[in-house]
Amino acid sequence: MLEQDWSRRAVMSGLGSSLLMPRVASAQAATAATAQTASGLVRGIDRDGVLVFKGMRYGASTAGANRFLPPRPLTPWRDTFDATSYGDQAPQTRSLIADDGPMSEDCLRINIWTPRLDIRRRPVLLWFHGGGFEAGSGSSPLYDGSSLARRGDVVVATINHRLNVFGHCHLAKHLGGRYATSGNAGFLDLVAAMRWVRQNIAAFGGDPDNIMIFGQSGGGRKVSLSYASPASIPLFARGVVQSGAHLLVQTPNQAGQLTDALLKQLGIAANAASKLIDVPMTALVDAQGAVIRSAGYRFEPVLDGITFTQQPWIPNAPRLSVGKPMMLGNTRTELSAQMGMADPRLNEMTEAALPAAVGRVVGAAKAAQAIDVYREISPQASPAELFFKIATGRAYAGDTIIMAEARAAQGAASRTWKYELAWRTPVGTRGRFSPHSLDLSFVFDNVPAGKLFVGPPSADTAAMANAMSESWIAFARSGNPNNPAIPRWDPYDLDRRATMVFDVPSQLISDPHGTERVFMSPLGTQQGETGRYRSSM
Repeated sequence: MLEQDWSRRAVMSGLGSSLLMPRVASAQAATAATAQTASGLVRGIDRDGVLVFKGMRYGASTAGANRFLPPRPLTPWRDTFDATSYGDQAPQTRSLIADDGPMSEDCLRINIWTPRLDIRRRPVLLWFHGGGFEAGSGSSPLYDGSSLARRGDVVVATINHRLNVFGHCHLAKHLGGRYATSGNAGFLDLVAAMRWVRQNIAAFGGDPDNIMIFGQSGGGRKVSLSYASPASIPLFARGVVQSGAHLLVQTPNQAGQLTDALLKQLGIAANAASKLIDVPMTALVDAQGAVIRSAGYRFEPVLDGITFTQQPWIPNAPRLSVGKPMMLGNTRTELSAQMGMADPRLNEMTEAALPAAVGRVVGAAKAAQAIDVYREISPQASPAELFFKIATGRAYAGDTIIMAEARAAQGAASRTWKYELAWRTPVGTRGRFSPHSLDLSFVFDNVPAGKLFVGPPSADTAAMANAMSESWIAFARSGNPNNPAIPRWDPYDLDRRATMVFDVPSQLISDPHGTERVFMSPLGTQQGETGRYRSSM
């Protein structure tokens, strides 16, 4: 499997829990700002000129009888809700990509950063976190929206939602129509969050008609699917897919096999599947972990005929989203992060070991050709760097190109801007290059929080943050990423294939790595290989 999930290598610990009722503001809480939502007053704080509201609910708790069902609306509250700390995150295996806060099924939470509570109607940037469909949280310091809100005079929001078995357990066969969309409950949480934003964001100085959804890795996958579902299409104006082109969803048969395995793992008969609703949260987390280790694939969105009525991006781009602009891209060596961490020996790869390693990616018969094609473009690359470029071309980059081509085939109405992040990190130079998640520090203009990925602040990191954050802000504002921080950026088409290569300096290049693209194209996507869909952060 090319795409390794960092959660597999995380330090394990016990799961946290929290109270399921809204926290009411105490007399000691900071009282800098109060906003009126449809469900009641919320109180946030003023942090260096940016108003911050954390842990607000956009849906009711999904615990108990609400488990596996579509998200339910909130019950209004009388007292002012204390929105000064992050709320609970979705139940999951404790890992490096989860925050250290509590986990519970009361996880439908939203955080907002805004310059002011006024009627200016600022662009809204709604972030979907990474972690595949299995893990993660919207509360990472990397996702702090203060810098973006201040830099661009925009409103930034991040969310938590249901993941793994809680968000994607397909029970239609076992429990009937009430659970017809249970395999997509986590995606429907995203829809509920978008709907909450449209209903409430004006109270936070945002424009409900100008919402940009964006996400990286698993978050990019969620954005990908938002372009393909009737439920989400009316709720956003544009989106950015960062290292997460998601082309196919599981078939009901594939998803059903996971559910059957889960029931067996828990010792529950198929005709008693309703007992899953009463399984303790931690036991369900542990059971789904055992199931995916055995099956080799994970609980993910499903072609249920309701939330998704056809495969999202293969064989064609969804007609539902023609006219909605999109930005999409990837880093040059995405898999130098995941694969290099999972097997550090890859970082020390010798020339003699390269053919066998590449053969596991593209097939033994094509290994020599792949090495020749990639070496022509990167003659100075070490064996490790060459391998990671080939592996990335087979996975992230290949799927990004498939999505960009599908959009371009729809014509000029589906305006699409493609990019590649080629800047090389100074951190862990042996085997890191331009890895997965390198973009986060730059897009959010949070370089100090991202030292693990980009190193300490420098002239280079300032230039990268300026170029990328300004491009994302420009796109959020108008649906066009052009701005003074970058060269002219033309939309992607099947003739020129214009691609913004973010580096110091950034360049617009026509069909970068064209021979690599031509080589990989006949291999198609790996996402449907052997009927098992692979996910990543």
